[in-house]
Amino acid sequence: MGIFDFLSKQMVDVIDWTEQPGDLALRYPMADREIQNGAQLTVRDGQLALFYDEGRVADSFRPGLHTLDTANMPVLTSLRNWQTGFKSPYKADVYFFTTKEQTGLKWGTPQPITLRDKEFGALRIRAFGSYSFRVDDVAVFAAKLMGTLERLTVQDVEPQLRGVINTAIASDLGKGEIAFLDLAGNQQLLSERLLEAVAPAFEQWGLKCTTFYVESVSLPENVQEYLDKASSMRVVGDLNQYTRFQTADSIDEAAGASGGMAGMGAGMAIGQTMGQQMAGAQMAGAGAAPPPAAPVSSEDAFAQIEKLHKLLQMGAITQGDFDAKKAAWLDKMG
Repeated sequence: MGIFDFLSKQMVDVIDWTEQPGDLALRYPMADREIQNGAQLTVRDGQLALFYDEGRVADSFRPGLHTLDTANMPVLTSLRNWQTGFKSPYKADVYFFTTKEQTGLKWGTPQPITLRDKEFGALRIRAFGSYSFRVDDVAVFAAKLMGTLERLTVQDVEPQLRGVINTAIASDLGKGEIAFLDLAGNQQLLSERLLEAVAPAFEQWGLKCTTFYVESVSLPENVQEYLDKASSMRVVGDLNQYTRFQTADSIDEAAGASGGMAGMGAGMAIGQTMGQQMAGAQMAGAGAAPPPAAPVSSEDAFAQIEKLHKLLQMGAITQGDFDAKKAAWLDKMG
């Protein structure tokens, strides 16, 4: 062997790994170099080192400074039959793994998830949030994800993790066991529930999902607009309450409008109308006969019927309510 061949086959006497953000595992680069008897192995906090012999896991090393000899490599020593004499130098594959928590990762539903809501029926929702994980079972992780790769990072496994997250979420929420309003109103409870749902998928790769947060649950814009209208109708109540609500709202608009006395006069007129409505309601409650209603024009009656029809389409009133009130307006036309 020439001098150049000797120099190219340097013996490794110091083995360590300084990981970078996002690193999960590294196959220690030794190429044609060989490990010297008595070499120093440094395993830092949050790391684990595995020695492989011909594809088989031999010895593992936890954080600390280790001198590599037959005393602390019992499996490799047995496999290589070194009990009667240590062979130096020797070759072995050395892998480093980090068990630190990987934080600040994002997840989201690329397509809306359809769920059967008890109150609103079929809904399509989107959800977004964050999660974190760590390598929990190094042997399983090495066998299923690392394999013979030289290096593995969070970026390499994120697509798979987001895929299992979306599958778990779709399967869990698709059951429709929790109403949408409860999902959106208690995100902490939803986060805990979904953490339980995604945990088994992570475990199959030797990973542990340490935190899982739901930061947003939303509906398509058109569905949200419909729910907003329906909520407003439930708050306003029946048609009489709706009329009073509009009257009060008109007073605020008239009082705030420009035009000085004109705006004030409009507000007074509306206030007088509202007062008459309230007085009529009080007299009816006291048993007194209300004053006879003034006849209305056909134009006013048709305008009111049109409003009633819009409320019917929005679901604020029933068909029976619409028919009764329509007949009442037609009667007022005389």
